[in-house]
Amino acid sequence: RLGPGSAMEALRAAGRAVLRSPRLARHGLGLRRRRKLPESWADMQEPLLEGMCFTLKYLGMTLVEKPKGEDMAAAAIRRIVATARVGARKFQKVILTVSPRGISLQDADTKEMVENISIYRISYCTTDKLQNKVFAYVAQSQESGALECHAFLSPKKKIAQAVTLTVAQAFQMALDLWEATHAGR
Repeated sequence: RLGPGSAMEALRAAGRAVLRSPRLARHGLGLRRRRKLPESWADMQEPLLEGMCFTLKYLGMTLVEKPKGEDMAAAAIRRIVATARVGARKFQKVILTVSPRGISLQDADTKEMVENISIYRISYCTTDKLQNKVFAYVAQSQESGALECHAFLSPKKKIAQAVTLTVAQAFQMALDLWEATHAGR
């Protein structure tokens, strides 16, 4: 576990990496534009409401038994990476957009929507300790109800960390919005 000081420093380092990344695109209301992130990730609420976009490569998916847990995620990521290495195919480049509504995946080349996952279906997200450029999340499939772990390769370790921290912030913002709408009841 990170202490409060080191967690904040990790957040700042990830934020600086995102600021420097030429592959990071941000958009709101379907219009793509570049926007400079604030130095303090605590000041990111407005850009996050619009949706933060990250360009990643989709490694694949595997079914998992538990909705969360570091060991479960590490094992799932190992399976996905091993399967991805066996296949000699080129990975699909996707634009992963994180907002308080959830995660949406769009094909980076065709701009076709691949998947839209509600924040309420996501149970876990992580940057793998060994494969530190890999970001993964666990979500319940809308069709089958099965728990699926999806993994993505980022160009840099700090980008994978930034995606994870952005999803965590989206969860907090979704909770805050939910509490605000239910406070008057």
